Amino acid sequence: MAVTPSAPRLRDADKSQLVILSAAMDEFSQYGYAGARVDRIAERAEINKRLIYYYFGNKDELFLAVLERTYADIRAAEQALHLDAMDPVEAIRQLVSFTWHYYLEHPEFITLVNSENLHEARHLAGNERVRELQQAYVKMVQGILERGAATGAFRKGIDAANLCITIAAVGFYYLSNQHTGRAIFGHDFTRKSALAARLQFNLDTVMRLVLRHPEQAS
Repeated sequence: MAVTPSAPRLRDADKSQLVILSAAMDEFSQYGYAGARVDRIAERAEINKRLIYYYFGNKDELFLAVLERTYADIRAAEQALHLDAMDPVEAIRQLVSFTWHYYLEHPEFITLVNSENLHEARHLAGNERVRELQQAYVKMVQGILERGAATGAFRKGIDAANLCITIAAVGFYYLSNQHTGRAIFGHDFTRKSALAARLQFNLDTVMRLVLRHPEQAS
């Protein structure tokens, strides 16, 4: 089949946008929304600054695109776990462990979310794409909880949205506050043994919330 003249240009446009988004993610995660500069993003991407405005309009829209990609990436990684096919107890354990390791491997997720919170979620407010991604995530967790309750392993009536928030919180807060935590508690929060102990604490905490018999948490 003949390739239309527009196909190479489309591929180039897609590639350019991905390069810009990657550079923008680095810039926003390092400096936050307020401190990020489009000039530096263009330098990182090795691309003409005019192309950034052409594809994304302005700095606000570019930051929103980065946030959308950030949430899409973690939600896609969760879906790839196929938790709906697992035993529900193991599925929740895997989700807690995955979330923790994802935050460790993607520190930009934490810094970008923190930056958006500083701006009172003005970029994400009303964003249907991210909301739909989040609703699908909560629905998946709701299904796991219902399966676990049906087998008698989980307590009934657990709110899936609140559980999702708790799973995020027990990992997110620890890592986002690691520097103040080190100063206040007097130990290195990112030491290998400390990270391992924290993951176990997170698992114990969440499993005690969901299991019908909390002694089975460990």
